[in-house]
Amino acid sequence: MAADASREGIPCMLMRGGTSKGAYFVSSDVPAERDARNDLMMRVMGTPDPAQIDGVGGAHPLTSKVAIVSTSEQDGADVDYLFLQVGVDEPVVSDSQTCGNLLAGVGPFAIERGLVRAEDPVTTVRIRLLNTDDIASARISTPGGVVDYDGDLAIDGVPGTAGAIELSVTRSAPLFPTGAVRDEVAGHRVSIVDNGMPTVLMDAAEFGITGSESPAELEENAALRAEVERVRMGAAALLGIADAAGQTVPKMFLLSAPAAGGAIRTRAFIPHRVHTSIGVLMAASVAAGIRVPGAVGHSLAALGPGDETLIEHPGGTFAARVIVTQDEDGVWRGSSASERTARKLFDGRVFPRPRR
Repeated sequence: MAADASREGIPCMLMRGGTSKGAYFVSSDVPAERDARNDLMMRVMGTPDPAQIDGVGGAHPLTSKVAIVSTSEQDGADVDYLFLQVGVDEPVVSDSQTCGNLLAGVGPFAIERGLVRAEDPVTTVRIRLLNTDDIASARISTPGGVVDYDGDLAIDGVPGTAGAIELSVTRSAPLFPTGAVRDEVAGHRVSIVDNGMPTVLMDAAEFGITGSESPAELEENAALRAEVERVRMGAAALLGIADAAGQTVPKMFLLSAPAAGGAIRTRAFIPHRVHTSIGVLMAASVAAGIRVPGAVGHSLAALGPGDETLIEHPGGTFAARVIVTQDEDGVWRGSSASERTARKLFDGRVFPRPRR
C-alpha cells in the first residue's frame, strides 16, 4: 500500500452488487491493522458527513459499503471476502454483518484482479464470508475467460438488465440463534432468525402500521423508529451483541400479509434507515423464518409449493430460494440460493481525504 494514499491513491473498483454499491479492494492494498483500515475507509467514503461530499460514498447506507477480497487459504474456498459497512454521518465502520448484495460482485472482482482464473464459458468462485464464516458459491458468465456483465436478468431496485450471477450460501449454524422459534422482546412477539443475516421478524400490526407505508413515511414516524430500536436492543442482548447501539445488526423486519402476489410483505429497518428494497441475505433469513410453524410471519404468509419464496418490498419483489430442515434434536437449519446481478462501474485509483 502506498505510504501516502491521499497523494498516490489506492487501486479500487467501484461496483454495483445487487441493489447496493460499494468500493472493492484487494486486501494487500489496504492496511491489515483494523483501526488503520477503518480510518482509511472512512476517508475513502467521505465519512462522517451526511452528503459524503468529500468521498465516493453515496450518502446512504446502501452505497457506503466496502468489500475487501483476498486469496483464501481455507480448503473449499477460492477467495476470502470481508464486508465493511461504513457509516454516513457517523464515524463508524462495522464488520458485524456481511452483505449478500456486494457478495454478487466478489466473484467478478476476484476474476478481474487475477485472484481466480476464469474458465470458458462459466466460472464458479467459492467464497469464504469472513464476517460469518459461511461458504458461498458464485456462478458467473465468463465467455472467453472474461467476465460478461451483460444479460437479460432484471432485479427490482435496479434499472435495466444485466448478466445473472447465481449465488448459494451454505450455513451450519442454527436458524434460530436463541434456540426458540419465537421470543418475547420489549412486549412484542418476535422471531430472531439468522440464515446469513441476523434478522428480527415482527408483526407490523403490533406496531400500528399496515406494511404498505413508504420508507420515507416510516423514517418520519419518530415513535415507530423508537419502538423498533427498543426491540432491536432487546434482541441484540439475546444475541450477545455488545455495544448494539453502534452496530448495524440485527436487521428489523415488519411483516404483513402479501399484497402483490408474493408470500409476505416486508419493511426493513437496517437498522435506522428503511431499506428501499431488501438485501440478499436478509431475504434469505425472512424466507427461511416464515416457513417454520410458530414463527412470526408464518401465519401471515402465503407459501406455495417448492423452495422459492417471493418477498414483497418497497421496490418490488425478490425471489429467495431457501431450504429449511430440522435436525433429529429439533434444531432448525437453513441454506439459500438466489440470482443477482453486478456491474463494474469504475476501475482505477481512489484518493482518500487527507488525515485531519
